[in-house]
Amino acid sequence: MVRPYGIKVNKRKERTERYDKEEDEEEEQPKFEQKKKAGESSKKAKKANTPIAEEDNEENEITEEEEEEEEEAATAEDIVGGIPIVLKDRSTDRPGVVFVLEKASLEVAKVGKTYQLLNSDDHAHFLKKNDRNPADYRPDITHQALLMILDSPVNKAGRLKAVYVRTEKGVLFEVKPHVRIPRTFKRFAGIMLQLLQKLSITAVGNREKLLRCIKNPVEIHLPVNSRKIGFSHSSEKLVNMQKHLTTVCNDTDTVFVVGAMAHGKIDCDYIDDFVSISGYPLSAAYCISRICEALSTNWNII
Repeated sequence: MVRPYGIKVNKRKERTERYDKEEDEEEEQPKFEQKKKAGESSKKAKKANTPIAEEDNEENEITEEEEEEEEEAATAEDIVGGIPIVLKDRSTDRPGVVFVLEKASLEVAKVGKTYQLLNSDDHAHFLKKNDRNPADYRPDITHQALLMILDSPVNKAGRLKAVYVRTEKGVLFEVKPHVRIPRTFKRFAGIMLQLLQKLSITAVGNREKLLRCIKNPVEIHLPVNSRKIGFSHSSEKLVNMQKHLTTVCNDTDTVFVVGAMAHGKIDCDYIDDFVSISGYPLSAAYCISRICEALSTNWNII
């Protein structure tokens, strides 16, 4: 005998009839009330969500902008290298000094796919390819000069009023006396690149602009009735810096203008007097060190 194929038949579930209608109504009533309450709450949420959503979006936009600013400031602080130093006894009543670095070789160019601060060591081939003299691109001179100014006892005693740097291309920017410049040239190049692209660098804590580009000419930013002294090896007036400062820096603010280039001479209309402090050509950093040492002796800063 052939075994017959089994036919599957869907068995109906036995319905359990309930004869108590009151029990059914009691069970269905809370379900209906729950659905009704859920519908009303969803309607209220839709009405209330419209302005709230807009406010949330605005808050999100604000927070996103703040986050971007915080990221930029954080990168700036990482490049700068720490919290600004705390200076003691910074008073505006006493005469102070202002340093101006002229003709600083700080130029940004697109090398390959990125923008970089040009220097003679890393971009010699690029500069020669574009018919430029690599010896003219020395941003390390500005770096050394700024370190010498900001690390001096004159600055830490609160007698440094401001520092201004003007590039070879005419870009003028201000450096706050309490900023901490990076020690390594690589990090300094990063901060200069960011400054020349974004025009300012802010601190993380109080949003103070530690470095910022300002309008030319530099004369409008210098103290009123201040004496401007320029330094050049080609000047015929050879002076002893310490003796010369005793007749200059006692009553009014003094502006010292130093060239931050490898070769050449500064030629500025606002300088009152050109002097030479050595019979030998000096670097910008060593010239500034001599000035600061003479100031420290004159003002009894130990």
